[in-house]
Amino acid sequence: MSDHGRPSQKKPKLIVVVAFDRGEDGELFTAYGPTDQQSEERAIRMAKALASTHVGVIAWSRDADPALGDYGPPTTLFVSGDVPDME
Repeated sequence: MSDHGRPSQKKPKLIVVVAFDRGEDGELFTAYGPTDQQSEERAIRMAKALASTHVGVIAWSRDADPALGDYGPPTTLFVSGDVPDME
């Protein structure tokens, strides 16, 4: 079956912001999020705002189809301070 003639559908995107702080043991812990955002621009704005009050913040996105369990590689939109490695 061909997709010719069908309007191209935009792939759904997972757009996330997470902020981190350090515990008394020095280990990073999630202080905010992860929260889903509606646009990459909004995620970047939120991450920049959180950067002044947390030791680390990251905003990232990836193509995602949760119904199929299909996820593309993550793309970092904004990072500030100390954040754990993304796997």
